[in-house]
Amino acid sequence: MWYLYLIFGILSGVIGGMGMGGGTLLIPLLTIFCGISQIVAQMYNLLAFLPMSIIAIFIHYKNKLIKINCLPILIVFGIIFSILGSFLANLIDKQILKILFGVFLMILSIVEFIKLLRKTDKD
Repeated sequence: MWYLYLIFGILSGVIGGMGMGGGTLLIPLLTIFCGISQIVAQMYNLLAFLPMSIIAIFIHYKNKLIKINCLPILIVFGIIFSILGSFLANLIDKQILKILFGVFLMILSIVEFIKLLRKTDKD
């Protein structure tokens, strides 16, 4: 089973490094193939996100892609809504949480597909 975690870690790292968000892939992989509950998979995703985000921040800062003046407000609101989201996730029925996450992934897929079509039309 450890090899699945290795493969899923590599996949989510690559996807996260591309800017999509590794959790978009990691959470479904852990719940479907490893039998982990969604709440626990989300916790693993958050823990895996920490080192990946530190590396991404370093690379983006080095490439001058981070606007420092925007950071304080993003950090404050990110912390506030992360706390609120965590409490909300624990209050929502687990089956409803799965459905909401699935709907989110479908909407994200549709938006990305439309972006791809628009980009293809422009080229």
